[in-house]
Amino acid sequence: MPNLLTNTLSRPHLRAQFASLRAQGLRSRDAAARLHISEGEALLAHAVGPMNLKEEADSRYSVTVLDDDWVGLLRGLEGVGPVMALTRNDHVVHEKIGTYRHVSAQGHVGLVLGPEIDLRLFLAHWHMGLHVVEHDPQQGDTQSLQFFDAWGRAVHKVHARPHSDLQALETLVQQHARPQLTPVLRPLDDTAPRAQPRPDAQIDRQGLGEAWQAMQDTHEFFDLLRRFGAERQQALRLMEGTFTHRTPLVAVEWLLRRAAREGLPIMVFAGNAGCLQIHTGAIERIETMGPWLNVLDAGFNLHLRSDAIHESWLVTKPTADGEVTSIEVFDDRGDLICMFFGERKPGQPELPAWRTLAHSLTQAPTPADRPAGHREAA
Repeated sequence: MPNLLTNTLSRPHLRAQFASLRAQGLRSRDAAARLHISEGEALLAHAVGPMNLKEEADSRYSVTVLDDDWVGLLRGLEGVGPVMALTRNDHVVHEKIGTYRHVSAQGHVGLVLGPEIDLRLFLAHWHMGLHVVEHDPQQGDTQSLQFFDAWGRAVHKVHARPHSDLQALETLVQQHARPQLTPVLRPLDDTAPRAQPRPDAQIDRQGLGEAWQAMQDTHEFFDLLRRFGAERQQALRLMEGTFTHRTPLVAVEWLLRRAAREGLPIMVFAGNAGCLQIHTGAIERIETMGPWLNVLDAGFNLHLRSDAIHESWLVTKPTADGEVTSIEVFDDRGDLICMFFGERKPGQPELPAWRTLAHSLTQAPTPADRPAGHREAA
């Protein structure tokens, strides 16, 4: 796909087109896609350094490029107080309100371990940070920190909320502002071939099964996949009937509705190559809006494109604390969309009520679990 910022559209024209699409109600990501560029590239066109004063005054956005001290930036957010953390991929948006606490990193792997905001950071995929101020004639100014990979795809965003300390945010931005920097983004190319998994016949299925059975911790699963050269969805397929079972594609909706009805605390994992965001706790309000399946709670929102779910799996992993059960859903490219677990702390066994619920998802739903208008197959 061509890079229109450098090959077709001038920056003033891009800013005008992007502002027009945003004014029509398109989200920033979708407005950029309409222009055939990445969201990061669209926002970078609004960087305050290259714009003159009149352009800044007329622009819908004021964007400041930040340094790459990712851990320092996230640690500094604790002083800003409550904010909204947003992590997404093509099919799910995960939003949590809370304060960034206990931020740490070892090498390219980082952690945020607050009671509300719980993140796993894969910082090798972080390439550009921006402070974004959007000037909306109706809603006023909104502020956010937004982080992107080398292709300008968002890996994580932090949005100020009404109770955020905006002065503390401004101080943090000034400490990390680098307006003289001009990040270089790679052009998006959706036509590039994707790496294909190894043929099933080349995977040591017996060895994979034995190593799976020997797991003592769920975190060993990633090393297990690397060791046997198996892609995640491929491994689930190879272990079908032993450690994995297919579920109906609507299993996630049944899961959410039953968990809400029973007050069962769950864990919801969603993310991308650069960030995994986790919600832990009970959920309450489940709404469907067209293809979107939504959790709309006070401190947690989830927006999932249910029509993007191509496969849904019940997965069991042995651990030192007993079996751990998850529901994992994938799109038609084999990419993981999100995962669901019962609430659990290391060293504690899985909640029996969660295990019962998860295993029931391989069966037909009860009437209370069925989506409005749902019909069983004849």
